[in-house]
Amino acid sequence: MDLYLQVSLASSKLLTKAYSTSFSLGIRTLDEKVHDPIYAIYGFVRLADEIVDTFHDQDKAALLQRFREDTYRAIEEKISLNPILHSFQWAVNKFGMERELIDAFLYSMELDLTKRDYNPEEYKQYIYGSAEVVGLMCLEVFLNDVSLRDEEKAEFVAGARALGAAFQKVNFLRDLSADFDKLGRSYFPLIRVEDFNNSERDRLVEDIRNDLRTS
Repeated sequence: MDLYLQVSLASSKLLTKAYSTSFSLGIRTLDEKVHDPIYAIYGFVRLADEIVDTFHDQDKAALLQRFREDTYRAIEEKISLNPILHSFQWAVNKFGMERELIDAFLYSMELDLTKRDYNPEEYKQYIYGSAEVVGLMCLEVFLNDVSLRDEEKAEFVAGARALGAAFQKVNFLRDLSADFDKLGRSYFPLIRVEDFNNSERDRLVEDIRNDLRTS
């Protein structure tokens, strides 16, 4: 492994540890051979999320568009001077991650720039792009060089998507007030944040539990 890639992967690991204690602890439970690509995936999704959620004094749309272009250029050319993107392109190319997963993720991030509420179908699409595809990217790492029958692969795919969805819904529930008050967003369809009650909370928690049972 060349020195620049080592430095880039170390940058992704540092970013992961700085931004997510829970994700960092989760990675430590995995076989060490998959640590680098999982850090690379998290670093990529974290940067995009920061653009749409944090950089309020910047032109977020322009930053996200530049990030999108830099991502695809890095994957195509197999190099980036952005160490986080260099790590990500390495993981994408090494493990054969499909571009559709990246497209879906960046589309969901783009929605965060302008969309403020969701109908049921839009909600499912957003969760797929923002979270389920991350599970599918990780699955490509976990199943690298593993031979599976179609029905076995389908079961893994369903579990990875369900776990990603569960994590995202937990985040939505945890951040319900902050998303609405600070960012003006409301992800859960057919729910008025102003009138949120315990019954609605319990219904959402049960939906999350169903995803976790599937995963």
